[in-house]
Amino acid sequence: MRLSPAIHSTSPEQTLAAGESLGARLASEFPHGIVVLLVGPLGAGKTVLAGGIARGLGIGERLVSPTYTIISEYRAGTKLLHHVDLYRIEGRDQMENLGLDDIMAGTGYVLVEWGEKIEPSLSTPEAGAHLRVTLSLAPDGGRDIVVEEVAA
Repeated sequence: MRLSPAIHSTSPEQTLAAGESLGARLASEFPHGIVVLLVGPLGAGKTVLAGGIARGLGIGERLVSPTYTIISEYRAGTKLLHHVDLYRIEGRDQMENLGLDDIMAGTGYVLVEWGEKIEPSLSTPEAGAHLRVTLSLAPDGGRDIVVEEVAA
């Protein structure tokens, strides 16, 4: 995936639009799916960006943060999206009990909020490439969004 420079967003609407553009690119460049790690502090806009990505993939329903359910599944035609929120997950035992290995090994798109918690397990050759999307709080109150492709 050819990546563009950092995107600066000054509103939730711009973050949603950036996610929608990224989702459309994912659908085009990774038609069978890919793991996308969303990394950033609390309140950085990870869930808003995830909602935009889902729209770009053609998911019609509104994404809701799976903070308490941990994993939500959405479908649009043949496209499958798993939206994962690891905010409340601590430690290897809790991580292993989620079944994320099976989800990430399958086809479809996997969006992981708090993706830094699982990224070390994606550094094996079997895991394949994934994307890391880092959202940071900008000095002007906006958000800076950086997309990186990470080879395993």
